[in-house]
Order: sequence, then structure tokens, then C-alpha cells
Amino acid sequence: MRARKSGWVGVWFDLARTTARASGKINRAAGKATAKRAGPALRKAATQMLTGVATPTPPPATRGGGRWEVGRWGLGPMAMRRYRLYLPPGVRRPLPLVVLLHGCGQDSASFAATTRAAANARAGGYAVLLPEQASEANPNRCWNWFGREPVVAMEAAILKAIVEHVCDVHRLRADRVFALGLSAGGAMALTLALRYPGLFAAVGTHSGAVPHSASSALQAGHAMRGRRSPEIAGLRQRLGGRRLPPLIVIHGDVDRSVASANAEESVALWLGLMAPVVASAGISRTARRGARHPYAVTDWKRDRRAYVRMVRVAGLGHAWSGGAAKQAFSDPRGPDALKLFWRFFEACVA
Repeated sequence: MRARKSGWVGVWFDLARTTARASGKINRAAGKATAKRAGPALRKAATQMLTGVATPTPPPATRGGGRWEVGRWGLGPMAMRRYRLYLPPGVRRPLPLVVLLHGCGQDSASFAATTRAAANARAGGYAVLLPEQASEANPNRCWNWFGREPVVAMEAAILKAIVEHVCDVHRLRADRVFALGLSAGGAMALTLALRYPGLFAAVGTHSGAVPHSASSALQAGHAMRGRRSPEIAGLRQRLGGRRLPPLIVIHGDVDRSVASANAEESVALWLGLMAPVVASAGISRTARRGARHPYAVTDWKRDRRAYVRMVRVAGLGHAWSGGAAKQAFSDPRGPDALKLFWRFFEACVA
């Protein structure tokens, strides 16, 4: 009788699949008849293997104006992370800041390309900060949203330090900081909000697992399959009466890496931590832009404005909705996720 595979093994296989494909490309390229044809394929596949980035991308350029800056910051020499910061052109007043946390198999350059960060920031009039996970901290470049408490706490503290540093140096609006991320980055964005709720005006997660639901790889796999829930009592005690920032969740309904049940769990977590304040019942509507995937929006209101929003995108897998073509974990056919996030964020502080 064949042994049954544990569910979490399949989850990690899905997320690591691009690395396996890269390895296959190396083998195929090595077998080609001419070195001239094999060279580019080998170089690309080798870069994928060495960097842990599924689609290595050149540093973002400033074709539309503004400027990109690269820096390193953290809690000391042994706890530093690289980051990219985009500042749009022609703005004199202090800007809001959107913190974008990439997913596994990505870095700041590839995620900037996937989300069209610079173009959206110019249109919205905000700065964009993209911290970058070090391969030394996680071989797959995943943010450590689960694990032993000291590991998760350190990861969150490093990101908080980067945000505060950037706001201070560039005179950005510390009262208008928003955090969001994809997959592991989405789970990390919500982890940040649960640890430092006063730091953010609103937060969001795209295709992310529900935070504070796992302390091991096995548990994380179950959480990603939608089989674990966070302990609300412990989180309520940690918050100590502090108010959580508004939340927006975006998830595809055919995501096979992180089950869409995680979107529901994240919403339930936020609504549960709002007690004794009660949000109004969810109000739903549907929308579609041309030939793009349709999506459904459900709002839970507090003080007559949306406080928690869930966006379900039909036909979207484990990918950034409306992302750039030829990028891993990106689906150009979906509605533009960063625009959806920004509309919600703007409404939260209007």
C-alpha cells in the first residue's frame, strides 16, 4: 500500500516548482547542439537557481520620471535588508508611503515590474517601498511569516525599522503608511499590522495565508490549505486594546497554492479582533473591466465606511491580479490589484 503524502508537502512543491523548472532548463540547455544557443538559456536558468528569483529582472528604470533609490537598513550589521524606494516626480508635499512585500521566488526588482509599482505610484501620488528578503534569511526568499516566535518577531522588527528609516530620511507621511504583499508577503503585511497596528493607516494581503496560524512548516502547509485558524484570544491580549488598521484582502478563486479559505480566515480574524465593536454585515457587489477577470467585492463597514474589504477574483490562480506579462506569479488578465488596493487605502484616510 502506497504511503499517503502529507498536504503540506504538496504546498511547498507548488511554491518551489519554478526553481525545479529552472533546473530543468539548465539540463535542457546543456544538451543543445551549439554553445551559442545554449548560452543565454544557461545563464538565465543559472541566475534563477543562484538568486532564488523565478523571473530575474533588471533594476527598475525611471522612464516616466521620478527616481529609484536603493538602500540597506535594519537592526544592526547582522539584521539588515536591502530595499528599493520609488519617489514620483514633481511632488513637493510629504507623500504617503505604500510598502510592497514580495512573495516567494521574487525580489524587489521583479515585484516592482510585476505590480507596475512606479507607474501606479506616479498616478496615485505616493512613494513605494519594496523591502527585499535576503536568501540567507530564507533560501526561497519568502518572508518568515511563520516559525518560532523570535524569528517572526525579528523579521517584523527589521521591516518596521526600514519603514521608519525611510519615512524619516525622505520626510514621508508617517501617518499615511500602508502595507500590502503577495503570498508570504501578504501574510507578513498582516503580521506587521498585528504587531505594530499604530504604524499603518491600512493594510492588505493578496493571495496570502492567514497570519499567526503556524509555528512550523507542517502547520504552515495546513494553513495554506485552509486547515488552520489563528488564536484570536492570544492576539487580542497582545493588542491590548489597540485598534487594528483597516484591511483589504484580494484572492483568486482557483488558487492551488494558498487556498482562498485563507481570505475568509483573515477577514474573520480582523472582525473577531474588532470586538466589542461590531462591523455591519458584509455588503457585496460584482464588477468587470472589459475582458479582464470578473471580481466580487464584499465590504464590512464601521462608522459608515468600509473597514474590511474582501475581493474575490474569478479565474485567478496564485498570481498578482493584473500583473505584468512574462513575470512569474503574475496574471495580466485580472483587474489591477495595486489600483484596487490604493482606492481602498485612499478611502480609509479621506
